[in-house]
Amino acid sequence: MITVHHLERSRSHRVLWLLEELGLPYELVVYQRDPATMLAPPALQAIHPLGKSPVITEDGAVIAESGAILEYLIERHGGGRLAPAPGTPAAQRYRYFLHYAEGSLMPPLLVKLIAQRIATAKMPFFAKPIARKIAGSIEGSFVTPNLTRHLAFLEAELTGRAWFTGDELTAADIQMSYPLEAAVERGGPAARTANLMRVLTAMRARPAYARAIERGGPVLV
Repeated sequence: MITVHHLERSRSHRVLWLLEELGLPYELVVYQRDPATMLAPPALQAIHPLGKSPVITEDGAVIAESGAILEYLIERHGGGRLAPAPGTPAAQRYRYFLHYAEGSLMPPLLVKLIAQRIATAKMPFFAKPIARKIAGSIEGSFVTPNLTRHLAFLEAELTGRAWFTGDELTAADIQMSYPLEAAVERGGPAARTANLMRVLTAMRARPAYARAIERGGPVLV
């Protein structure tokens, strides 16, 4: 039996979505964030030394990292589903977006979240202008230029394609779902471009996506 160690409102929603798409049975162990820090609880370190989610266990194996988990599930349980045929151009795009989601797109989104929290954190009144200036500088010099570039890239990549790898949903689209949700939530109107919203709407309309939310809760913090 596959066990998913699932942190509320986190990247591990993607693992639940994939399992629901594949129709695989799984046990769900839910961990709550610390309400003050919004970090995962120490109990997750008993599963994996880094104490982060998602993590799955199966037959004594412990697999961490969203992309690695999705690849493992597709290779072991996919049966040819949700992945292009090897050696095809679609397979190259599939591999790229499996890694791009966390390697390239998530960093500016994470920095944006940190900057927003710096700007709104509780602190002495005299420190607030300094904190807001630092947060604004981070957003202006790093986040906005990088995020604008990524959003334009994604909009172009989805032109003429139903999904990131072609006409069929794949695990790469599932991997991309979390940063797309984060981009629309944190990027404001600039992120709500036609193709990105079309694909995100199609993702949310999947029955398996909804079942993952029913079992694991909302996607974003």
